[in-house]
Amino acid sequence: MTGPEGEGEIPDPEDAVISHVLDAIRGGDTPDVIPATSSVASFAEFLAVEAELDRRWPETVMEPSTERIAALVDVLGEPHRGYPVVHLTGTNGKTSTARMVDALLTEIGLRTGRYTSPHLQRATERINLDNRPITPERYVGVYRDVEPFLDIVDGKHGRLSKFEVLTAMGFAAFADAPVEAGIVEVGLGGRWDATNVADATVAVITPIGLDHAEFLGTDVLGIAREKAGIIKPGCVAVLAAQDREVAEVLLERCVEVDAQVAREGAEFGVASREIAVGGQRLALRGLSGMYDDVFLPLHGEHQASNAALALAAAEALIGAGPKQPLDPDAVRAAFAGVTSPGRLERLAAGPGVPTVLVDAAHNPHGARALAAALLGEFRFTRLVGVLGVMRDKDARGILAELEPVLHEVVVTANSSPRAMDADELGALATEVFGAERVSVEPVLRTAIEQAGELAEEGGESGVGVIVTGSVVTAGETRTVFGREPS
Repeated sequence: MTGPEGEGEIPDPEDAVISHVLDAIRGGDTPDVIPATSSVASFAEFLAVEAELDRRWPETVMEPSTERIAALVDVLGEPHRGYPVVHLTGTNGKTSTARMVDALLTEIGLRTGRYTSPHLQRATERINLDNRPITPERYVGVYRDVEPFLDIVDGKHGRLSKFEVLTAMGFAAFADAPVEAGIVEVGLGGRWDATNVADATVAVITPIGLDHAEFLGTDVLGIAREKAGIIKPGCVAVLAAQDREVAEVLLERCVEVDAQVAREGAEFGVASREIAVGGQRLALRGLSGMYDDVFLPLHGEHQASNAALALAAAEALIGAGPKQPLDPDAVRAAFAGVTSPGRLERLAAGPGVPTVLVDAAHNPHGARALAAALLGEFRFTRLVGVLGVMRDKDARGILAELEPVLHEVVVTANSSPRAMDADELGALATEVFGAERVSVEPVLRTAIEQAGELAEEGGESGVGVIVTGSVVTAGETRTVFGREPS
């Protein structure tokens, strides 16, 4: 899905490269630090490619069409046809579920490619081979392979968006590797998303709620119909638990295209769950049988459901069944090694200092899951939130979901031009929390420091900070704490 020209003046790419490289060398609030394996020159070339891509239609401007991406993959030799695809859509949980599917398929010996969006810290996170992000050098190489064909499509079909080019780069990297399975997350919606030129062998739909209302509307059933567009003839549709009317929309699509169906709560699901140190211990009922004593180093009931969804998707892809289940030890090893950066991730903890967590919740549905996990799995005596939200999101809804679990909130802004102004967010927060529980600090790093000081007012133990509200906020927070993109 792409759209018309973006708004605002486009920066000169050479100036952007110089600025980014100097930030990387000298530091800054949230610099994109040069990887240890990259030289300054090669990283500068990566940033130059990013600047060039940023001159294209932005990912935040959409139009219902797959004409351009279809033309691009056609001239590239259809790189999306060389491997079976697990295609994922839904409102929340897509990236975590994709990472779990990737871990499972890798553990059983398949070479995988994973394409997800948006990224937290660096664009290389979007294209993964063998369960690892490609290097900046490889990212540049894939772009250079695709680049000669861009002018052809731009001239015949209209200018490609950045997301369309990135999608083609992902498909091309997978074909070049080559991979034995592709795990592909939609960018937005489903039916008109650029990734939907691929025909899923397994279509995974995580829980559906309201998000991206400016593009998908506020009719959740209409959103479900858009997302159901990734369910293709003859595929296996692996469906998370949904509200009844949403489930009916998805099942209607399955009947329409003669897709097989696997439903959470019916054909697969979470048999049992208990909180454990550093995560949770699960018994999962898969399509091929029970898998018990599964440790998942992620927090929240929603992540347990994502694990069940990922297990069913992996089973469906390789045709596992009661007579040929997955190796239980491989399943346990895969889940034990799963990471999901920026998803209720612990960034700091220790005697005498507040625990600092970060979560990429960016809509009320995600904030509700975050609040449930904080209440159910942590024992904070005092928890202070740091919230930075995009201006096109339901900030009031996010605040309302988090209010019961936060003692105070420090509102801030991330570096995105789409970020909501901190003072504007502060006014909304005051309406929800009351003025005595709200502080405004426009600089993210300073807001985190201030939240830590507020948390410490509750004593030396059981105090914490949760930074949330946006994927960009989560990514910049990881950078503040020195975490590498992964």
